[in-house]
Amino acid sequence: MPGQVHERRGRQLASSLVLVAAFWLGPVGTHADDKVTVSITIKDHLFDPAELHAPPGQAIAIHVKNLNPIVSEFESDALHFEKIVPAGSEAVVYVRPQQPGRYNFFDDFHHETQGFLVVP
Repeated sequence: MPGQVHERRGRQLASSLVLVAAFWLGPVGTHADDKVTVSITIKDHLFDPAELHAPPGQAIAIHVKNLNPIVSEFESDALHFEKIVPAGSEAVVYVRPQQPGRYNFFDDFHHETQGFLVVP
């Protein structure tokens, strides 16, 4: 009987450790590659499209293509990024998962160039 008690306590301890590890490691099956990719171009000092859409709670990769003959700075105070995109070049900006809302972004060198990330 004493052996059965120790064996049962050992299984309970192992189960508890598995639960603690699952809590600390997060959900099983999530990877750094689990992100939404959206694309935008800058041309004639306009964003195309002017609104990007992404689901809530998921990381976002924004591919930016600058078709202007001059440099642009793709920036957002609300989303905490800024990226220089030389004329005729491309860049990628990574955004952390967002809660539902409407987040402004702009070309810091040409403030009339405005757009939004919409998270429903």
